[in-house]
Amino acid sequence: MPNSDHGKRRATWASKATVDDQTRQRWLRSSSTTNWVHCGTRWDAVAVHPLERGLEALDLLDIAAGEGYPVLADHLSSRLYVMVPAGTGAAADGLPGVRVLSNGHQVLVPLSGHGSAAADWISEPLPGAPRLWDVEQLVGALRERDTADRQAVTS
Repeated sequence: MPNSDHGKRRATWASKATVDDQTRQRWLRSSSTTNWVHCGTRWDAVAVHPLERGLEALDLLDIAAGEGYPVLADHLSSRLYVMVPAGTGAAADGLPGVRVLSNGHQVLVPLSGHGSAAADWISEPLPGAPRLWDVEQLVGALRERDTADRQAVTS
């Protein structure tokens, strides 16, 4: 059964689009620090707009949140940043609503604490070498999600 773990449903990625009061309070109480991190060395960042679209695509890949695949949300601009291996992000170029951040680009990330509305790890990278998303699978999931969306509109 998709999105299940021994009969228990796990949270979907799409459910992470909503910022609840508990999250807002955590941001307010946090002594979090953020900083700009260069892309293209450790990873490329595939920025997907709107945020919900990217999360729905991740649900299609059926990989649970919390498995160490870095995913960053900017709730203020409704963008999702999915980290893929450095040098591979170009495979997502040309997709509508997608921007690839690689060499010469930076992304704002939480360095400590719980992050902020502009830089919120919804799936934190593992310490050391993070598990990175396969860009071809991500592109396929975005296309599948967009096709399903177009079909729903035309029917």
